Amino acid sequence: MRGTDSKQEAMFSYVSSEARIPPKHPLRPIKALVSEALAQMDRKFEKLYSQTGRPSIAPERLICALLLQVLYTIRSERLLVEQLEYNCCFAGLWVCR
Repeated sequence: MRGTDSKQEAMFSYVSSEARIPPKHPLRPIKALVSEALAQMDRKFEKLYSQTGRPSIAPERLICALLLQVLYTIRSERLLVEQLEYNCCFAGLWVCR
């Protein structure tokens, strides 16, 4: 079952994590391109996943996370998860939608 791609905006801060990232950060144009491509692939993803069962992580999130891993040459998934927790730029931009 395909998981939803929902974003939790404010947990302990009144300023969104995306607002903390500089407007000219190099990830912003990449995010725009990837978001557009993933929006076009949405129906294809929907067909691949079963309607029953336990929800998975949204494929859009996985693709964006792996893209960050490639762009920043993070050598393992464990280190990627660590970077997603600590790096403010990743936290604000890794969800492509």
